Amino acid sequence: MVDYHASNNQASSGGPAVYMDPREQENDWDRDLLLDPAWEKQQRKTFTAWCNSHLRKAGTQIENIEEDFRDGLKLMLLLEVISGERLPKPERGKMRVHKINNVNKALDYIASKGVKLVSIGAEEIVDGNAKMTLGMIWTIILRFAIQDISVEETSAKEGLLLWCQRKTAPYKNVNVQNFHISWKDGLAFNALIHRHRPELIDYDKLRKDDPLTNLNNAFEVAEKYLDIPKMMDAEDIVGTLRPDEKAIMTYVSCFYHAFSGAQKAETAANRICKVLAVNQENEHLMEDYEKLASDLLEWIRRTIPWLENRAPEKTMAEMQQKLEDFRGYRRVHKPPKVQEKCQLEINFNTLQTKLRLSNRPAFMPSEGRMVSDINGSWHNLEGAEKGYEEWMLNEIRRLERLDHLAEKFRQKATIHESWTDGKEAMLTQKDYETASLSEVKALLRKHEAFESDLAAHQDRVEQIAAIAQELNELDYYDSPSVNARCQKICEQWDALGSLTQSRRESLERTEKQLESIDELYLEYAKRAAPFNNWMEGAMEDLQDMFIVHNIEEIQGLITAHEQFKSTLPEANKEREAIQAIQAEVQKIAQYNGIKLSGGNPYTTITPKSIDDKWHKVEQLVPQRDRALQEELAKQQSNDHLRRKFATQANIVGPWIQTKMEEIGRISIEMNGTLEDQLVNLREYEQSIIEYKPNIDQLEGDHQLIQEALIFDNSYTAYTMEHLRVGWEQLLTTIARTINEIENQILTRDAKGISQEQLHEYRTSFNHFDKDHSGALMAEEFKACLISLGYDVENNKAKRTGQMDMDNYRALLVATGNSLGDAEFARIMGIVDPNNSGAVTFQAFIDFMSRETTDTDTADQVIASFKILAADKNFITAEELRRELPPDQAEYCIARMAPYSGPDAKPGALDYMSFSTALYGESDL
Repeated sequence: MVDYHASNNQASSGGPAVYMDPREQENDWDRDLLLDPAWEKQQRKTFTAWCNSHLRKAGTQIENIEEDFRDGLKLMLLLEVISGERLPKPERGKMRVHKINNVNKALDYIASKGVKLVSIGAEEIVDGNAKMTLGMIWTIILRFAIQDISVEETSAKEGLLLWCQRKTAPYKNVNVQNFHISWKDGLAFNALIHRHRPELIDYDKLRKDDPLTNLNNAFEVAEKYLDIPKMMDAEDIVGTLRPDEKAIMTYVSCFYHAFSGAQKAETAANRICKVLAVNQENEHLMEDYEKLASDLLEWIRRTIPWLENRAPEKTMAEMQQKLEDFRGYRRVHKPPKVQEKCQLEINFNTLQTKLRLSNRPAFMPSEGRMVSDINGSWHNLEGAEKGYEEWMLNEIRRLERLDHLAEKFRQKATIHESWTDGKEAMLTQKDYETASLSEVKALLRKHEAFESDLAAHQDRVEQIAAIAQELNELDYYDSPSVNARCQKICEQWDALGSLTQSRRESLERTEKQLESIDELYLEYAKRAAPFNNWMEGAMEDLQDMFIVHNIEEIQGLITAHEQFKSTLPEANKEREAIQAIQAEVQKIAQYNGIKLSGGNPYTTITPKSIDDKWHKVEQLVPQRDRALQEELAKQQSNDHLRRKFATQANIVGPWIQTKMEEIGRISIEMNGTLEDQLVNLREYEQSIIEYKPNIDQLEGDHQLIQEALIFDNSYTAYTMEHLRVGWEQLLTTIARTINEIENQILTRDAKGISQEQLHEYRTSFNHFDKDHSGALMAEEFKACLISLGYDVENNKAKRTGQMDMDNYRALLVATGNSLGDAEFARIMGIVDPNNSGAVTFQAFIDFMSRETTDTDTADQVIASFKILAADKNFITAEELRRELPPDQAEYCIARMAPYSGPDAKPGALDYMSFSTALYGESDL
């Protein structure tokens, strides 16, 4: 109850009663103010006019304020008119006691309305005390005309002043700061009228330097069109240094009440605008989500076929280009999409939070655009990525193997074709027909040596065929030419076999007639042929291409090469022994005077060719040394790349895991205010983002490894793909955690939850979240509600203190496990609509905020529209355009269905179903 009191000192000095509101000390009725005759004159005229504005409703009025209230009759009548209530029956006698009794009845009624009248007695009113009478009337004006004025939770004088300031704010030369000087030039009065009834006043023609004209214009218009009697004289206001504040307040309050209907309409319009603004913003967010989701899904739809294209390329260069294109996709095209996906989830969560906070239905994206759909498509994309990369690496290995085999085939085929060149002509000649016995024997031995040589080349032919077969099996792109060459070699080899057999038969028939064979030539030929084959094999091996993938393999080749080099001294002895045989032949021939007709008849291998090949072997050995050392250096470099990548990966991998665990703890152990948590989380996020150069460094090292065709790494268990996914999950998790805090701030601010309440909710939630999963099972959730003082049985909140799970289970046993099963089932239906059996913290605080706070409802919006529609059950487009801003008026018109009620008129719109639709059918 408001305390109206006066100072005892003032009462004892004979001053008027004082009306005091503790929030409005400057409204005190100070008797000293009445010492100014100008102010007393203004109050007398204003209060008289105010009283008459009400008394005329009862068919009467007063002329002299201190005389006409002396008998108490008109005073009681005034109170009945302004209150709408009946006072006790007045006494009609003319004696002083009758008058005092009537005034006392009036004063008792004023006191019954919560007003304490100190120092105002019925005797002073009956005696016609002007100051006391004015004080009493001011008390009545404050109580019945000003006290209930409220604008933005302010009351009385402040509320009335704030209302005046807002209404006159758009007008030039008007600055309402008080209820005296601010009104002297009359512009404020005119502005109030023009704001509500612009057709009554041409405000632009008013001049600040003509206050009398301004004041008279406002007073005359108010009296003629607004039914506000003239309560003051313009000359009194202009002629006073400081007009009386109470007179101005009384007059201005009449304007406030005259325009109260417009005020209600404005309030209703503001409520509707607020609700529509929320709806428009939510629809914009929904459209943004749909577009972003569609764009992301379309990008995934276009990208997956590219990743699933397994059409092999013919050459290593083409496959390397494919791999480079894939690296560009990973480095340039995918990261923005990862951010888009994360932002899409954050936007979705924020939108759902806003919808919950404004009592709107949850947002259901169009079919195929749910967050789960996007996650499913993203999972398919990453699966396609992994498969595509594995396929490319396998293809590169296959092409590398193919290139190696193809080159090896060409090398061996060239060597074989070089060896077979001229062999058919040699086997088909008839030289033995005119040869001597010794020549025939020589030819036979030569042929035997050739057969030995032919057999030695059998392995090479088989190798050539095997390589060709392997190239066919591996789908080598140039297989037709390989097959044709292999076929030609095999056919030639079969022909050589047939010709060899035929020549042997011819020579054997002639051998019986020839018996003189030079044993030394024969021995030379027999030892020279295998030695020559050995050298040719050695040269082939020394020139043989090799491919290795690690240090162990190249070291194995180096070891084999060293073993080969250790046999060279023994081979050189064999060469010297073969050359010694030839030298012995020359020695014998010279000694015996024999003229050698030509070379060794048993072989075409000359000492010179042996020496030439031996020198060739000596040249190839250091070349092979260099090639092996170069490959060793390459493998050492590759091993360095492996170690470098592994060292960094073994740091980054655990770091990511640690940060993921820290975020998990942070989301549970939130300390400080939500704003502090948000600042800390953003700083934490920034520290994670600043770690990005380490990931980029790993990407660079990984690219070097792939370019070096390194396919394994025994120094680390982490792959770049694993680290890449972990990094993306880390960024997504911290972003989601920040978004959760932002949504909690939205919930707190929208629902009016205090920081202490939110902290209490979080502490209790974490207490029962024993497994730190971020969700409560049904039994844990019920215990949490009880620990917060929520009576599950009676749906009432009462403080019972914290309760742990053991005490809760004991309580269940003691009460027969029946703590409001039906009520708790209702609550679970709210917090767990999908029947997952778990309650998240967001759902928990949404429920608690709904239980403890109020929000706008469909009924409130319907009531607001009803005010704008002048109590009709429908509204017209014209009314909407008049009362609402243009964009929101058109928004309503476009969405309101035609009204079809019994009182429908052309153009009538159904605002009731529209208001209900804003909140979903569940509010009906």
